[in-house]
Amino acid sequence: GEHMPDKQAFVGELVRVTAPGGRIIVVTWCHRELKPEEASLSLKEQRLLKRINDAYFLPDWCAGSRYEELLRAQGLQDVRKADWSQFVAPFWPAVLRSALRPRNLLRMLTAGSSTILKGAIAGLWMLRGFQKGH
Repeated sequence: GEHMPDKQAFVGELVRVTAPGGRIIVVTWCHRELKPEEASLSLKEQRLLKRINDAYFLPDWCAGSRYEELLRAQGLQDVRKADWSQFVAPFWPAVLRSALRPRNLLRMLTAGSSTILKGAIAGLWMLRGFQKGH
């Protein structure tokens, strides 16, 4: 879902191609849920997500509850959501450690310096977002 700019169209297509009685499982990057008194993410959080999205060529993210709303609006029942952040959080430090291995550094150098720098910085931003609960 994080690669789809139109979340409603994305969910609609999932529903369209799913057989009657089938299951839809969406595993995607989402930003944190807003508190009842919040209209949006903080400007700092928005800037961080924009940097990540620009680095990975992604459209805007949404909260997991938005997918729940869209699925229910399609008439689906038994819609559930789970936050897997605690299981995903170790991924980003592992990616950074892997990138620093000599054989991987050599491979990355052949990809071009701007690609390496952009990927490394974006990985750090993702790590920061997970650590701060964005």
